[in-house]
Order: sequence, then C-alpha cells, then structure tokens
Amino acid sequence: MKLAISARSSDLGAEVDPRFGRAAYILLVDADSKSFEVIDNSANVNAFKGAGIQAAATVCDKGADVVLTGYCGPKAYQVLNQASVKVVNDVTGTVEEVVDTFNAGKYTYATESNAERTGSEAGGKHG
Repeated sequence: MKLAISARSSDLGAEVDPRFGRAAYILLVDADSKSFEVIDNSANVNAFKGAGIQAAATVCDKGADVVLTGYCGPKAYQVLNQASVKVVNDVTGTVEEVVDTFNAGKYTYATESNAERTGSEAGGKHG
C-alpha cells in the first residue's frame, strides 16, 4: 500500500504538515517496507489558489492509495475521491509514527473533506 503523507521536511522523522495542499513535502511511503519517495511540493506552498488540487493530482499520478494529513480541503478531497484514493484527516506525529499507526489499523478513512475554512479559521477577524 502506498501512503502519501504531508510532511514538514523530507525524511521519515519529519513532522506531519497539517496542510495537505501547501505542505512543504509529500512523502510517498510503502506501508510495508517504509521505503519512500519525496515529492517537493514547494511550487504549491505559496500558490494563490489550487494548491490542494495540484497536490491531489500529483499523488494520484504517483499511484498513492491513501493520503494522510492534517487537513484536506473539499477540492483536493474531490480529486482524490474521484481517483479512489482514501483520505485520513487530523493526522499528527512524525511520518514514521503515522505509518506505524496506519499499519496497526488505528485510522478511520474520511467520508468527506474537512469543513471549508471560513472566517477566523481562514485568518479573518474574530467576531
């Protein structure tokens, strides 16, 4: 099983990046062997829009079976869902810990995206 995990750096000890589309890196990890490929996602980090869609298209093209991340927005989720790539949201820890937790069967697949970020969640004023 090939896992796509949003990461803050490019190794198994990296902390999971809570942002899927704007993660610095996405690590494609073989769940059994823990061998991995690094996707440099820097082109999407500062994208005006479409970062999630581009990241989703990339992991689909790379053959990922599951995305593990902190937050997967609705547009990225739609792309992944159409490609039959499962999503696990609200993931924290290091990439290696996430793989171990996945292999232990302790994650639940999302049935929809995280809620659309609006207002204060998107950096707006508190009301």
